[in-house]
Amino acid sequence: MINVKNNIRTAFFSLKYRAIVKIFIFYFLVCSPFIADAQNFSPPDDSVAVVSFSFVGDIMCHSTQFKFARVKKDSFDFKPSYEFIRPIFKNFDFNFGNLETVFAGNKIKYTGYPLFNTPDDFLEGLKYAGFDYLFTANNHSYDRFEKGVRRTIKVVKYNFMNTIGTNLSANGKKYLIVEKNNISIAVLAFSFGINGFTMPEGREYLVNLIDKDAISSQIENAKKENPDIVLVYFHFGNEYQKEPSAYQKDIVKFTVAQGADIIIASHPHVMQPVEFFKTEGGNLDTGFVAYSLGNFISNQRWRYSDASVIISFEIEKNLLSDKARLKNVSFLPLWVYKGKYKGKPQYIILPSEISLFNDRPPFLSGDDWTKMKESYEDTKSIITKRTKNIKLLHLKELFPIDKIVINF
Repeated sequence: MINVKNNIRTAFFSLKYRAIVKIFIFYFLVCSPFIADAQNFSPPDDSVAVVSFSFVGDIMCHSTQFKFARVKKDSFDFKPSYEFIRPIFKNFDFNFGNLETVFAGNKIKYTGYPLFNTPDDFLEGLKYAGFDYLFTANNHSYDRFEKGVRRTIKVVKYNFMNTIGTNLSANGKKYLIVEKNNISIAVLAFSFGINGFTMPEGREYLVNLIDKDAISSQIENAKKENPDIVLVYFHFGNEYQKEPSAYQKDIVKFTVAQGADIIIASHPHVMQPVEFFKTEGGNLDTGFVAYSLGNFISNQRWRYSDASVIISFEIEKNLLSDKARLKNVSFLPLWVYKGKYKGKPQYIILPSEISLFNDRPPFLSGDDWTKMKESYEDTKSIITKRTKNIKLLHLKELFPIDKIVINF
């Protein structure tokens, strides 16, 4: 009887130990990989959102530009200027530029420098190019006084774009919140002045002017909407100087201290370097300033002023941690061609990297080719002077090179 009990007890413990062993085997083979993964967790792809942005400098319209674009007495076609740039802008979610002119209507004579008034058709060209947002706080914002400011805002919106930096009333927001893929960016814009003009008393809201109190309060107001990043555009600096002035540096330092993550700027009509910085109260760990992006399009034909750049970057956000970071800050050099194209005088913005191709486009002269090569090297030198962390963007990364060649 005792032997029977012992045999039963032995069998029971044997089964029990087998079960325990099976549990340990199951744990190590099945459960432990998940625990290890949890310790080295990386979010799934659908928990990471990305939005891309591009920025260009001064978008100008001198009188020769609208004369070249004239089709009829009061009809203009500016679209050819952007034929080779349009496919590039399609690579980005949002495209921004500084609109350095006004649209006061055809009852006032169309003029270039020093007091601009541009045909409305110019905006059709910009929308065709791919622009979404236009900075309108600059020294030419008030060239046609209050009417020019107000009408410019309205016709830009009529062409399905938005303005940043000029305002129709004192009550509205003086910044924009741009959103996509659960990522939001607050965008503000300020100008150093309006060419000596003074806005009427009580109408100072028309153009955002650089003032430290205004910068501080507007960033504070924008941050109440909890944007993922704050970007500030400035129109400032000394014309034709390839280095930022002490004033530019002071304003940038102050703005970073207020919580700005990224600063984009123009006005000198030539490019100035890019610098990275540690943010102070901003949402990104690292931000950058582009002190001047040069002339995107104009009639300024001399070295450095006939060239510019597209600055682009991505904002990546982890939707689980709600943390955003800056990625892929890049630049693409540009050069403006002035001459015959398809039998008509035109201004054409070209990616200056094509100057490295074996074959010269037939509409470019040898002198054009030389100047474009020079501008390409100038751009690389200026933009990277203070940092090597900004990437030179190549056309083959945007689309097949053969498509560019075929277009020529």
